[in-house]
Amino acid sequence: MSHLFNHNGAPNTGYSQPPSIETAVKPSIPAGLVRRQQARWPRLSEPEMVRHYTWLSKRNFGIDTGFYPLGSCTMKHNPRVNEVIAQLPGIADIHPHQPEHHLQGLLSIYYEMQHMLEVCAGMDQVTLQPVAGAQGEFTAVRCIQEFFRLKGDTKRTKVIVPDSAHGTNPASAAMAGFEIVEIPSRVDGRIDLDALRAVADETTAAMMITNPNTLGLFEADISEASQIVHDAGGQMYYDGANFNAILGITSPGLMGFDAVHFNLHKTFSQPHGGGGPGSGPIGVKAHLAEFLPGPLADRRTPTAAEQSTAVDEFWYHWREPAHSIGKVQQWHGNAGAVIRCWAYYRRYGSGLTTMSEHAVLNANYLRHAIHKAAREEGVDHLFVDGAETDVAKHEFTLSLQPAKEQLGVSAMDVAKGLLDRGYMAPTVYFPLVVPECMMIEPTETESKDTLDTFAQHFAEVLKVDAETLHAAPTTTPVRRVDEVYAARNLCLRHPYDE
Repeated sequence: MSHLFNHNGAPNTGYSQPPSIETAVKPSIPAGLVRRQQARWPRLSEPEMVRHYTWLSKRNFGIDTGFYPLGSCTMKHNPRVNEVIAQLPGIADIHPHQPEHHLQGLLSIYYEMQHMLEVCAGMDQVTLQPVAGAQGEFTAVRCIQEFFRLKGDTKRTKVIVPDSAHGTNPASAAMAGFEIVEIPSRVDGRIDLDALRAVADETTAAMMITNPNTLGLFEADISEASQIVHDAGGQMYYDGANFNAILGITSPGLMGFDAVHFNLHKTFSQPHGGGGPGSGPIGVKAHLAEFLPGPLADRRTPTAAEQSTAVDEFWYHWREPAHSIGKVQQWHGNAGAVIRCWAYYRRYGSGLTTMSEHAVLNANYLRHAIHKAAREEGVDHLFVDGAETDVAKHEFTLSLQPAKEQLGVSAMDVAKGLLDRGYMAPTVYFPLVVPECMMIEPTETESKDTLDTFAQHFAEVLKVDAETLHAAPTTTPVRRVDEVYAARNLCLRHPYDE
């Protein structure tokens, strides 16, 4: 930003503006709201502006520039055909206020996407409205809440979450007004059924859990857990953050879940670097369907009077569920994300099963490659694989606690050292149940050569002396930052002097 604002150029050039509002409509603006001096925007020509943003882009890291093993976030290649389809004029140039007979193409895509997600999740109805995973969680919890309210069952005030849950799970339930009950995991990282039985009762509204869980392990007892919650009268909610591991192989519906959110921006390849844009649709079983936020895309056979404008035998339209909780997002959700994910789904179809199989294969291959490279470099004693005897799913966790105890090197230090090797760092310190945790997710789109090279570099970073790692990264445009200060002291505008 300073590079941009410090470039002054020639006065009043580099942009085109209408006549000054001060002289054109000054009488209608209160004196206290009129500028006393010219706005302090940069004065750049178009080529200079393009160069500035191109320069900025070279300082960013993304999936198109290197390996991005960010655990839990599923940062994978986004096929460019999705972008081509999303930018077609008949899709990109329409407006949601246009009448339904102008939106038949978009409505048909929405309808198909709803159905596709219903099939792969084993649900009965899907809404595409939420625009983030956490918003999908909140939306599903609200549907469950209204389901109980309509029945007059007001005693269900608590939501159960495992201690390895994504932090958004308890946050979403708390936002809806529920009490959060956390249950511990077993030593192997999986759900403790005895702990669940001890807290599941007539006050339980729902249990929120993902499968595979946050440690990348499949919850083999999930059907029994669902039965425990259902016997207590509660609902099962599936966090779809790890859906990339099971697509086409099993489904939340088969596991006994009543509601699920999808991360279209993760599982179905929608780009989401830099914090967005996201899309978090939810799917529900039939008994929750009429509580979904609307409108939903639906279809019916057109009447005789409508035959002249119907695109084929069906007429697509918007429908409002009978007991809808109301809209949770303006318009109809993140249409751009929905279109891209629809294109991805239509292109691969049953091949999405292979996608999940390759994601699991890559995760397990990389996990063992790291162990092998570390043994060869003599540093395998500096980390612990908490699930070494299990098959991981799409991601796995390592504990750098031994490195911290023996060398004073933290998981954060190792992550910063990997930045100097040209990689985006894996997720660190999550899940919280793993000390000095590093979570790694290679996804299905990386080659064996990429995984082998990363494993070798990971082992090499562990051999770097502590003083050097404490100073890492040294090759990046921005050195190590104080994350706590940056989060608590936001800078939302250029700090030039007034």
